[in-house]
Amino acid sequence: MKKYLGIDLGGTQARVAVVDEEGSIYQMESAPSLSLESSEVIVNNLFSLIDKIDNLEQVSGIGVGVPGPVDQDKGWMNLASNIPAMTKVPLVSMLKERYHLPVYMDNDANVAALAEATVGVGKGQPVVIYVTHSTGIGAGIVVNGQAVSGQHGFAGEVANLIVNDHYPKVNHLNAGSLENVAAGVGFVLQAQKRIDPKIESGKDIFDYYEQNHPEAIKLVDEMSFHFAKGLSMIAAVLDPHCIIIGGGITKSKHLYFDKLREYYNSMVHESLRDVRFEQPILEEPGIVGAAMLPRSHGE
Repeated sequence: MKKYLGIDLGGTQARVAVVDEEGSIYQMESAPSLSLESSEVIVNNLFSLIDKIDNLEQVSGIGVGVPGPVDQDKGWMNLASNIPAMTKVPLVSMLKERYHLPVYMDNDANVAALAEATVGVGKGQPVVIYVTHSTGIGAGIVVNGQAVSGQHGFAGEVANLIVNDHYPKVNHLNAGSLENVAAGVGFVLQAQKRIDPKIESGKDIFDYYEQNHPEAIKLVDEMSFHFAKGLSMIAAVLDPHCIIIGGGITKSKHLYFDKLREYYNSMVHESLRDVRFEQPILEEPGIVGAAMLPRSHGE
């Protein structure tokens, strides 16, 4: 059975692991990612982690998951807000030169989607969308076993979709953007105005919902409507077989998933209503998905 090296380079931790083609993890090494240091320090730290891996010569390729859109032609991140020094650093070519292995890189949403589509809940489904619903909203797209990145690496950056023209602009995203209406800062700001100024998170809103607070009930209903609207836009373009919804807000899925499905079905053509709504099942989608990148390219 083939094995691959998966690299999960995040804003807090850098992790590397040997993963087989069925998604089983063998050896994992981790360290702080040193995200505020220079690119040279960050890359050398990553090399040090990889060099700890036993029998590296047995892996068939390297995959890297990073927190930002990736230029596939140049092998770098176009935007690396969590690791600023790594913006437009040619990490792919640097890894190829050092380890003499095929190397592939993609954003963290796409690698999580690839993991679930390859060895997780979406296994065997031709078109899989993985949507993270938490403080922010993002999506990874997998079609016929391949992560879809787009020309500039921005495929799946759905946070900026406009789903409500009447919401104010609260940050760099569009006024009425999906993220600001259905998650993130805008959702909390609305709750602070309408429920309690001390509210800090989506969990607080759902706590009020379970206490039958009328404004919390309205707000969760609005969130479900707007999130469904975003999903319906994605479905209209990609006609997926499976939509996987992960992230912190899904811990309260029993309070809003039925309403979400109801709104979604009301917005899409009847042919799109048989899409499977699932939750992720893998414990380490980031590292597994990174390792699946070379596998998905035939390595």
